[in-house]
Amino acid sequence: MQAGACFHRINKDTEFFSTSGSQVQPALNDSIYLWSAATNTEGNYKSPSGDLGAKRGFKGKQYHLIFPYFYSMKHIPFYLLLCIPLFSTAQQTINGSILHDGLQRDYILYVPASYVPGTPAPLVLNFHGYTSNAFEQMFYGDFRPIADTAGFLIVHPNGTVDQLGNTHWNVGWGTSNVDDIGFTSDLIDSLSAQYAIDQNRIYSTGMSNGGFMSYFLACGLSDRIAAIASVTGSMNVNQLTTCDPQHPMPVMEIHGTSDPTVAYTGNIIFAPIPSVLAYWVAFNACHTPPDQNSIPDINTGDGCTAEHYLYANGTNGVEVEHYKIINGVHAWPGSAFGGVGTNQDMNASKEIWRFFSKYDIHGLIQTTSTNEHVDPHLDLVYPNPVNTTITIKLDYDKPTHYMLSTLFGQVVMSGNSYSTTYDLDVAGLSPGMYVLHVGEKNFKIIKQ
Repeated sequence: MQAGACFHRINKDTEFFSTSGSQVQPALNDSIYLWSAATNTEGNYKSPSGDLGAKRGFKGKQYHLIFPYFYSMKHIPFYLLLCIPLFSTAQQTINGSILHDGLQRDYILYVPASYVPGTPAPLVLNFHGYTSNAFEQMFYGDFRPIADTAGFLIVHPNGTVDQLGNTHWNVGWGTSNVDDIGFTSDLIDSLSAQYAIDQNRIYSTGMSNGGFMSYFLACGLSDRIAAIASVTGSMNVNQLTTCDPQHPMPVMEIHGTSDPTVAYTGNIIFAPIPSVLAYWVAFNACHTPPDQNSIPDINTGDGCTAEHYLYANGTNGVEVEHYKIINGVHAWPGSAFGGVGTNQDMNASKEIWRFFSKYDIHGLIQTTSTNEHVDPHLDLVYPNPVNTTITIKLDYDKPTHYMLSTLFGQVVMSGNSYSTTYDLDVAGLSPGMYVLHVGEKNFKIIKQ
């Protein structure tokens, strides 16, 4: 038995069993993958019956199957499998690699269905945190639903292992001599040779060490980076005097005041967040003091609140924005993967793209097509995970049908809403995974 976290393709001899112990024939049309945690065994599973596959809704799609418990490759409890479409007819999630400085450097690229070959599209670099990896960041700091409507590509680079045995980005902490700035530049070149990338609209974001990496690119690769956003990252103290950006740089920093990993107040290595903001406000010649407002505390159970600071009217129209998460920890706001201290009053991915979409490498874009912005009808569903009551908040006021179902399609709740905010009582449901359909959108719900 194995537990845990990487891709597996199901072997052709794999057997599925229901909770009652009887054998189940899933009859899937395409190869399917398992995300578990231990090895990289590969094999192909092909359905002997396309008709059954179609009835089960698997025909014509590739699925990423996630099961959080234990499995064996011969006996897999069918009820443990969570099926999530990995890509539809035109969406692509591509595992790729390039050779840089004699090292194979891996990445995961997400190409949305809205991408049109030959039409230049923005590119977002999404860097993982220290000890993490590209796959985890793709889910933790997830931009894919936004990319589907906004039309940008997302690349999730994978860091190398440092002298301490941890995946990392070399941002000058002394545990590595890997050239990650050169790797990033080569990665952009490689992707640009395969896809139509708008060279004026390449952005960088990341979590923790990935946020530090974004600042490193703003200082050392600014001729290719239009704007950056850091979540729980910072700059090294010495960067405040050595950073050398070549153009005004829009910067967003999202950071918790109770972050135990990268302290908001800094230390002898990490610059305090107020000092980081002051550097970029001065460099960009933004107006001070900032415009300040409090984000509505729509989730009172997350243990934190959020404040927004906007330093506007910088050179070429650039701005510096800061989301200060009061009592927030080392977490990506809006992520479903986090507990108390992970702010749910805002969605970091949504706010980052709202910020990025305003700029190209020359500064504020004077005219921007509306389809390049975040879908204004992105809905808020919280809290998630949920114990008793889940709230649905819509950005529009019209009758909307909702339906809550199990992973096997059994409807457990449905109805219509006639207001922008409404609550669903789920206290009586059994713990597990559910799918909430709101209008044309689907949300994975975890019932505790």
